[in-house]
Amino acid sequence: MRIDQFLKKTYLSKQRGTAKELCDHRFIKINGQFCKPSKQVRMGDVIEMETVSGMKQYVVLAIPGGNVKKSESVLYYREKGG
Repeated sequence: MRIDQFLKKTYLSKQRGTAKELCDHRFIKINGQFCKPSKQVRMGDVIEMETVSGMKQYVVLAIPGGNVKKSESVLYYREKGG
């Protein structure tokens, strides 16, 4: 699954367009490397996301097969280090 889709479906980003812009402006890394919105995400990948409150890291636990309920979004990632 593409990183922009993953961020949208797991509610780490409100819109896919916003996720795309974050990638384009180098606010998103996968496994320590800046990525394009089309970069594929796999289980075990570490997503680093620069936010207003600082750098957040998430470990991908699973890839959603379709739409995800907001209450179930945390089944797909775990925040790393706090």
